[in-house]
Amino acid sequence: MNMLTRFLFLSVSFVALFCTISLAQSKEPKNEKRDNSFAPMAEEQSAIQKKDMKKKGKKSYRAMFNKKMDKKIREYEERMEANAKQDRKERRLMKKPQYSDPMYFGHKKKPKKRPPGKRKLCKECHIWH
Repeated sequence: MNMLTRFLFLSVSFVALFCTISLAQSKEPKNEKRDNSFAPMAEEQSAIQKKDMKKKGKKSYRAMFNKKMDKKIREYEERMEANAKQDRKERRLMKKPQYSDPMYFGHKKKPKKRPPGKRKLCKECHIWH
């Protein structure tokens, strides 16, 4: 019985495979027009084909890789220049007394020095000035 089931399974699968192959070969695409190579070509099609023939062949993978790599290197250099410019600007701003002088702690303008009896509590730094 085991041998019989194997034979039936193989025969059914062979018939199914044969049918699917024959159906796939016999079907023609519905939307595509049949190509008649002996018919005269339209002017637009011939112009397009001439343009395609004028184009150079594909570039090698190495050339395409080098072109992409050069572009990435340029982008990297531009980013690094922009970052350096931003860093210089931040350094220039940090030289202002607002950031470098400890008397400006948390203030844009230097707080007044009042006599001890008239000092007020500062709302920004919570220190008596």
